[in-house]
Amino acid sequence: MNPEAETVWHSICQVEEIPSLGGRTIRAGEVEVAVFRLSGGRIMAVENRCPHKQGPLAEGIVSGDTVICPLHARKISLESGKVLPPDSGCVKTYAVKVKDGRVLLQL
Repeated sequence: MNPEAETVWHSICQVEEIPSLGGRTIRAGEVEVAVFRLSGGRIMAVENRCPHKQGPLAEGIVSGDTVICPLHARKISLESGKVLPPDSGCVKTYAVKVKDGRVLLQL
């Protein structure tokens, strides 16, 4: 059985619609996701709320593979979703892939 065949991917935007070294908010029903374009063009996605005070992560600053919350400067790994020390907490991460210039998100 092929796990990829069972996975549902949602086309959310063109790669160019995500600012380079920045983020964009995507809404899918009740879910709000922050999608980022890192240096080198890699796309990553996490839930769009900081676990500290629910800051909008899509408005944060991208630094390497982290995003810095715009409210209180918490640094969050886009790989793991974990808030980096000395702070703590975690956000949900989402699988992302690019096909023919479109960003696809697995919810």
